[in-house]
Amino acid sequence: MDGDARRAAEYLRTAEVARMLHVSPKTISRWAKEEKLPFVKTLGGHRRFPAQPIRELVAKLSDDGLK
Repeated sequence: MDGDARRAAEYLRTAEVARMLHVSPKTISRWAKEEKLPFVKTLGGHRRFPAQPIRELVAKLSDDGLK
C-alpha cells in the first residue's frame, strides 16, 4: 500500500479529533450524532473518523481564522 492509499484508509479516534478541533470529546460525539462529521462505527460500537476529511476541515477552519 503506498502512502496515499494508506492515508486514505486512516481513521482517527474521538479524542484525536477533539484535540485537532480544540473541543471536547463530548462535542465530537454530539457533532457525529448530528451528522456534522463523517464517521464509521467499529464492531464494538466505537466511532472512527476518516482522517482526510477531518484534516481538510481543520485546514479550512485554520484558513478561515486567518481571513
